[in-house]
Amino acid sequence: MGYLLTILDFLITVYRYMIIAYILMSWVPQMRETGIGQLLERLVEPYLAPFRRFIPTLGFIDISPIVALIVLQLAYSGLLSILSKLL
Repeated sequence: MGYLLTILDFLITVYRYMIIAYILMSWVPQMRETGIGQLLERLVEPYLAPFRRFIPTLGFIDISPIVALIVLQLAYSGLLSILSKLL
């Protein structure tokens, strides 16, 4: 069961970095047109879309990815807590 936690930690960490890379790619619009940019968009945008619907932008700043990262971390911490009690 320890392997499950290690794999879960790895996957969440990779997804977190994918979100950060996707956010940084928004500063250079040509990056989103590349193959990697399109792949990241297909993997990350479904998670970010609900946050973008409910959280308004502050001028030119979209804070919804920050909230999405915080929610991902809180969900991960909660899941770890539940799984550690089951072990």
